[in-house]
Amino acid sequence: MLQAPRRAGFSGPTLIRLLVRLAGNDAPESGQSLSAQLSQWLGWTDAIALSAALNGNPPASAGPRAAGAEDAECARVRAMLAAAITDDKAAGGRQRGRPRPSVPDPVDTVVDYAAFRQRYVTFQQTMETEIGNLRGRLRTALAARAGGMARLAMVDAVMERVLGAREQALLATIPGMLEAHFTRLRQTEEATLASARAAGAPAEVTPGAWLTVFQNDMQSVLRAELDIRFQPVEGLLAALRDS
Repeated sequence: MLQAPRRAGFSGPTLIRLLVRLAGNDAPESGQSLSAQLSQWLGWTDAIALSAALNGNPPASAGPRAAGAEDAECARVRAMLAAAITDDKAAGGRQRGRPRPSVPDPVDTVVDYAAFRQRYVTFQQTMETEIGNLRGRLRTALAARAGGMARLAMVDAVMERVLGAREQALLATIPGMLEAHFTRLRQTEEATLASARAAGAPAEVTPGAWLTVFQNDMQSVLRAELDIRFQPVEGLLAALRDS
């Protein structure tokens, strides 16, 4: 079976490591600290808004409330999104009212990447909507807690507003990276099959096997992106549990 090239020695989030491996090139690790990188994303107006959230007076607490409902809702949303990625039947049906583009048989016809791009973008839109709504509900729950938790909700709202657009712009580049991987896998298999035919020898790969490899890789990237997108939710939920 075709395999994407591997690169050793690169550390970082699973999503970044996957994309580096699938791209097949040696992306250098940043020498900057997280705080230094974040400072490049924050303008002076953003810094003022963040300072106000950190130092402002949060609204009065409505009293403690159990986090069980939020815990269950987070688990439900995450399980639903993970199932949509993993389960071909769930993913092949409808995503929030949108049909999944059909994928032709790679043995019988030339497979176009457009269907996969639309499929990935649809997943991203679903994750953005579901996780954004969930994050807002968790902030509302935190705002009803004691002053420190209410302040955390204010800070998270500012961070989502300030960093959300940059995050979405970066994540929007992933379908293009996957297209390059898609093309390399297809061309590698075509070259392997052509060489076998020219030599009159049995092919080392099954025609169309590259598409299975690509689909598995795309699922892995989507799962890693889900992990990244869910991190703020997990932080808010942890705060609710501890408050």
